Amino acid sequence: MKKWYAVIGDPISHSMSPSMHSKWFSDLTIDSTYIPVQVKKEKLADAVHSLKSLGASGWNVTIPHKEAILPFLDQIDSSAQLMGAVNTVVVEENGTLTGYNTDGIGFVNSLEEAMGLNLKELPILIIGAGGAARGIAFALKEQGYVNLSCANRSFSNAQRLITDLTSGRALSLEQAEVELGDFKIIIQTTPAGMLTTNVNMPLSLKNVTSSAIVADIVYNPLLTPFLAEAKDRGARCLNGVGMFVHQGALSFQKWTNRKPDTKQTIEQVEQILGGPHVNR
Repeated sequence: MKKWYAVIGDPISHSMSPSMHSKWFSDLTIDSTYIPVQVKKEKLADAVHSLKSLGASGWNVTIPHKEAILPFLDQIDSSAQLMGAVNTVVVEENGTLTGYNTDGIGFVNSLEEAMGLNLKELPILIIGAGGAARGIAFALKEQGYVNLSCANRSFSNAQRLITDLTSGRALSLEQAEVELGDFKIIIQTTPAGMLTTNVNMPLSLKNVTSSAIVADIVYNPLLTPFLAEAKDRGARCLNGVGMFVHQGALSFQKWTNRKPDTKQTIEQVEQILGGPHVNR
């Protein structure tokens, strides 16, 4: 019987996950398919039940469901439990729903692939405190990054992330803006800059230094307003294409036990979107 997978979120029309996973299935001659499913917040429980009842073998989870889906799963991987967010669900052979988070390590893989391995001592600012921010923060810490700070519109949410992380600093956006020159890696994790949103920039980059690495996990458009300002100020910029591909590849491996070609996929996504994912 042909297996099928999905990505759920709201909005979902912008997602390139279906084309990416479909190509991997084709490349590796796996008889499976992958579809996008738009799910409103109030319909998440119904959607999880329906996906399982209709025979999905697994699915990805994107905004705004990464944290909200946890109560509807049977078990959660220990790292995803710490992060408080899930982006990958595996339907086990006995029907058990297991949640994982591949976002964080996907970002770290992308960062190190693009910018090198000698980054672990650098001061890092994470902007945002939602599911993506938590995934990245915990993955960075697990990989040996030691100097993490978080700034968020709601200071209490930033403080909660740092408390759960058991290390680092929580800042208001205003404080982070003032201290921006002290950070060597700045990671923007909010929806600001997505083609499907009208969210304003979370903070000004007027104090960023030209030696800083500025990342935005949004991958469409390639050059978000946040990255455009960082680029104008001479910073090295990294958009979300690498993270998108690497996190997807880790999900794919959990479903199929097969490893897709990430380097080729990054190049293909870049070509579709019109440019490189690294702007030096």
